[in-house]
Amino acid sequence: MKDEFAPWRAEYFSRTKSCKCIFCDIAQNPQNDAENFVLFRAKNCFGVMNRYPYTLGEFMVIPYKHIDNIENLNLDIWLEISTIVQKGVAVLKKSLNASGVNIGMNLGAAAGAGIAEHIHYHLVPRWERDTNFITTIAYTRVHGVPFMQQYNSLKSEFQRLEREDPIFSK
Repeated sequence: MKDEFAPWRAEYFSRTKSCKCIFCDIAQNPQNDAENFVLFRAKNCFGVMNRYPYTLGEFMVIPYKHIDNIENLNLDIWLEISTIVQKGVAVLKKSLNASGVNIGMNLGAAAGAGIAEHIHYHLVPRWERDTNFITTIAYTRVHGVPFMQQYNSLKSEFQRLEREDPIFSK
């Protein structure tokens, strides 16, 4: 069996785990949006840059409602999340020049969800040949753009959308 190692995620695994839901904490504390890397807030959901990304620029779309399954999620919330995921793909392509995007939702711990108690979508920007020998043999991830630069670029594009697109009205 081959083991994979992602050293940039070490902080995630070593941090003190809280008993409360991190997504609910972010949802209920908009005064901390900058330090939590919140990209936008809509009526039923919000977007947050992943602090421990697999690829820089990755962000999540999260409902305000604390729920661990999609089958009991109100249809209006589901439709808003889905619409924003669609717009989020366009944002990644426009702002970060992503040539592709992985979209994923791990439902339950058995499916690989790190925060299984609160559903969320991951949008992961991808570029052709974004995995190369350095990642494969040296266990090192090379990022071409600093985290904050990508956050600011995405935040700027979502702010533009908030002014122009009614889906982002609260």
